[in-house]
Amino acid sequence: MMSASLSSPQLKALVTFLESTSVRSLTLTILTTPWFIIAAAAAVEPAVRVNHRPGIDRTAFDSIPGLIRKSIEEGKIPGAVVAIGDSDGVFYSVAMGHRQTLPEPLPVRFDTLFDLASLTKPIATATAIHLLRERGEIDLEDPLSLHLPAFAGEGRDQITIRHLLVHTSGLTPDNALSDYAGEPARSIANLLRLRPRDRPGTRFRYSDVGFMLLAELVRAKTHQPIDIFAAETCFAPLGMTDTGYLPPPELRRRAAATGTRESRWMVGEVHDPRAYRLGGVAGHAGLFSTAGDLAIFARMILGRGSVDGITVLQPPTVEEMFSPQSVRGESSDAIRGLGWDKRSAYSSNRGATMTDQAIGHSGFTGTSIWIDPGLDLFVIFLSNRLHPKEKGEYLPLAGKIGTIAADAVAQIPLE
Repeated sequence: MMSASLSSPQLKALVTFLESTSVRSLTLTILTTPWFIIAAAAAVEPAVRVNHRPGIDRTAFDSIPGLIRKSIEEGKIPGAVVAIGDSDGVFYSVAMGHRQTLPEPLPVRFDTLFDLASLTKPIATATAIHLLRERGEIDLEDPLSLHLPAFAGEGRDQITIRHLLVHTSGLTPDNALSDYAGEPARSIANLLRLRPRDRPGTRFRYSDVGFMLLAELVRAKTHQPIDIFAAETCFAPLGMTDTGYLPPPELRRRAAATGTRESRWMVGEVHDPRAYRLGGVAGHAGLFSTAGDLAIFARMILGRGSVDGITVLQPPTVEEMFSPQSVRGESSDAIRGLGWDKRSAYSSNRGATMTDQAIGHSGFTGTSIWIDPGLDLFVIFLSNRLHPKEKGEYLPLAGKIGTIAADAVAQIPLE
């Protein structure tokens, strides 16, 4: 017979459930869930994979599962997948905790599918823009209105593609949700009417709107929506079969849950409300992927556009992607990459000892990726910190893991 007592971690997990606003709205689920299932949700035993890399102490990463466990027990995340690797592949990974705790606990696995949120910006949208530039169809100094004539007048003509990539367009971070009522075409028309709040090029203001407009640029030049163009030119050639928008049922079955929408858990459904109202496909959010697929993408970037004999981008394009773009922020100056972060208020999950060449990005749902060619290193952190109570914290944890990885690899002389 099972004991009725719960360990401290189990009690913390139960308190997390009961404190959740989303869970309170699903009281019947809790009341009908057996105690042994609730207790099982506190189990956070890690699955760890370690591949030998010459020069790295195999114990260098031993503290990572404990750090993840602590965040789980504190209710900051329900679970996480971490993948650390180099241009040859992943040499350390761990999957730990749960991809959902309600309505029933399901464990995180290495192939769990995550809502990437703003990782969509660099991985799908910025990559597409760089591909169009390589084809000679656009120049980064082009005004957006040159390619989207509806985006003209009232100060919009001064906004260039470069401004949008580095968030210095002067546009608002987000326009009102009421602008997304009705068909997606109407929502896009509302975007095209937005005026800059600041003079373009003078101030860093992180903007989802800017990347939605970049996705419209991709559509205008290719006659394809961003999801189709990114899949055909990047994800499919690289064999990233788990990566894309609007996951099909077979992928949704292994997706991590986020919050609730219309009394249902979001599982394989984009969390971002504007991307959702655009049909799940947008330039700023909507992409789903796994740690394994993101590792392929990171290896491609470390390979200056190529991996395993497949070329997606040309080396000069990737080199310029790494180039620092100094921008003036609201409180201090920041350094961005072309579509990526380098050092700004948004890069608190970057490993402290990564080099100045590193590029990365974070996502609202609890995701991050950092790629450091100076160390031949990538660090992927995927969690669903919004489950089950629409809040959580992951940036400090991801930053600690990035620092552990950078410290371990920095000891190895590059050949």
